[in-house]
Amino acid sequence: MASRKSTIKRTTKETDVIISVNLDGSGKISVNTGINFLDHLLVSFGKHAMLDLNVKAKSNDKIEHHLIEDIAITIGNAIDKALGNRSGITRFSYASVPMDESLGEASVDLVKRPYYKLALSIKRSKIEDISKEDLEHFFHSLLQNLNSCIHLTVKYGDNDHHKVEAAMKSLAVAFRIASSKDKKQKGIPSTKGKM
Repeated sequence: MASRKSTIKRTTKETDVIISVNLDGSGKISVNTGINFLDHLLVSFGKHAMLDLNVKAKSNDKIEHHLIEDIAITIGNAIDKALGNRSGITRFSYASVPMDESLGEASVDLVKRPYYKLALSIKRSKIEDISKEDLEHFFHSLLQNLNSCIHLTVKYGDNDHHKVEAAMKSLAVAFRIASSKDKKQKGIPSTKGKM
């Protein structure tokens, strides 16, 4: 299997974002977005997906929404690029992750067809230092740009912080398994012969 690394730079009038990923890393993370809860979620994702993740992001217009959106888009694009043609991967996976009273579930198909279903069940208008709508938009933008089919759901919970963290960790674990090398799989894991 070829090296599964990529670096994507996204520069707009609003932001400067550089993301590097190594899907065969060991969970080395370097993240500093200036948004504490987003940093926490990205560190959790990298750690539990067992990929190396480096995020350098700067806002040019000082609008947090633009920074959150562009980080999500760029991470999705970087992972998609690192997956390449997806030859030799497991492709499908599912993970259910508890976080105290909350339960997050992710089902992942790394086919090159973007579709996602998201239900975070957030009730509060703000979680730590991110508004509910920006947090939901982060997940929408990330899932949309992963170029995969992903269903991410919070099944239940009371604490919104726990719900979002359970969702992120379940996505990370499911992605780790789906993107892992399958020793029995020769070539593209599809009856079409192409993803």
